[in-house]
Amino acid sequence: MLVLLSTLLGAPVAATAAPGHQISYRSIPGVGGTTLKALVVEPTGLGNGPFPLLVMPSSWAVPNIEYVGAAAKLAKESGYVVVSYTSRGFWDSGGQIDVAGPDTVGDVSKVIDWAIANAHADGTKVGAAGISYGAGQSLLAAANDKRIKAAAALSTWTDLARSLYPNNTVNKQAVEVLLAAGKATGRPGPVLVEAEDAYRDGRFWEVVPISAERSAAEKIAQINANGTAVMLGNAWNDGIFAPGQITDFYGKLTGPKRLMLSPGDHATAELFGAAGLPNEIWESVGRWFDRYVKGAANGIDAEQPVQLKPNNGGAWKSFGAWPNGNVDTVQLDGKRIAAGWGTVADSGTILLSGALQGFLNIPTGVSLPFVDRNVAGVWGGPSYPRGATVAGTPKLKLQVTPSAETTTLFAYLYEVGPLGLGALITHKPVKVTGAGRTQTLDVELEPTVWNVGAGNRLALVIDTVDPRYLTESTRGSTVTFGPSSLTVPKA
Repeated sequence: MLVLLSTLLGAPVAATAAPGHQISYRSIPGVGGTTLKALVVEPTGLGNGPFPLLVMPSSWAVPNIEYVGAAAKLAKESGYVVVSYTSRGFWDSGGQIDVAGPDTVGDVSKVIDWAIANAHADGTKVGAAGISYGAGQSLLAAANDKRIKAAAALSTWTDLARSLYPNNTVNKQAVEVLLAAGKATGRPGPVLVEAEDAYRDGRFWEVVPISAERSAAEKIAQINANGTAVMLGNAWNDGIFAPGQITDFYGKLTGPKRLMLSPGDHATAELFGAAGLPNEIWESVGRWFDRYVKGAANGIDAEQPVQLKPNNGGAWKSFGAWPNGNVDTVQLDGKRIAAGWGTVADSGTILLSGALQGFLNIPTGVSLPFVDRNVAGVWGGPSYPRGATVAGTPKLKLQVTPSAETTTLFAYLYEVGPLGLGALITHKPVKVTGAGRTQTLDVELEPTVWNVGAGNRLALVIDTVDPRYLTESTRGSTVTFGPSSLTVPKA
């Protein structure tokens, strides 16, 4: 990407009237006068404007070069002014990292103000887009600033606590990656410093209150009232911002909306598109903004809005709404297992496992015969002689009695072949509290679309340790499962 940027910056603006673009490195005053460093991409050969505006805040720990390739295409081919800027607290921008706090979100509006005054931008035609941290900022800014007509949020979060603390279980690998990247490339502010202190001290629950003002799910009413057109794109195996929070958020949007879920891990599905290379996700982003920022009648609003590509390969499947069709319900018999020991079943490694699934169709696997039944519950699911497509959110109704005050359970749903080799379809952690108390838990696994091969079957494994998460299971304790059930949705 550095080579691409140097090439773009070094290219002189054409003297002819042919459409093109020019890039400049600018300083933009953010909230409180904090300097934000930006690459401003402007169209050339299309007159003096004003031009529709797209604002793109950078991802966590990534500088403003991130979107230059995509921005150049959008400027040249569609006539947008695009401002790709480094989020406050990182790299060349000033200030401190406030974890998408009010100043960071307010910076989006300040950039809009600057572009209208200094870059021939049209304040009545504004969009916001980003990947990861930039995506979350775009959604939050859309709630606050009515000028933002459309947003495209890729690999985003909509509920920060639910992402990093699913079912009261710390996503340890995700938290460690974010903390390390933040300290290596930026200047943590008080909120991030205090959050890390709480995490290191085993008090992660104290971090949860910062989530609400930093989560678009809490601002859905404002987004709907503004009529913002929202496009969401995430990966099935996103190890930082899992897709369940995205599908729930999508269901609550009342304005124009589009959902695209595809194989991969955090930011992998749209990575090459940000660099300006051919990419299905970014192609849809461009069409989304053409329709809802420029007002072009390009037909995207007539397409079925839910676009899902199976996690283990296959063509995109289109739906009018989140799939909620036929289900298979599997009754699970009672079992008792010892807690605190790991098994060969786990959820894989964030960024790596999902990328292998997305790029090479290599799933996180397991050999079911080698799962120790003393420390894990294993249940056989339905067999599909002609194959089937799992599509939607598998759900568990789980009766459990832990002997320890706190136990962490990890549920894994596999496709299993005739030799007992399994491919991980989806999973979910859940923390159980209350020693000796029998309780029934409703657990939603992460949503998925997965093509089950002819003759293969499903299997459920539940154990009490997973390297991705911070487990609170106690060795020497037990978990007793009473009669339970698994519901599997099918397309």
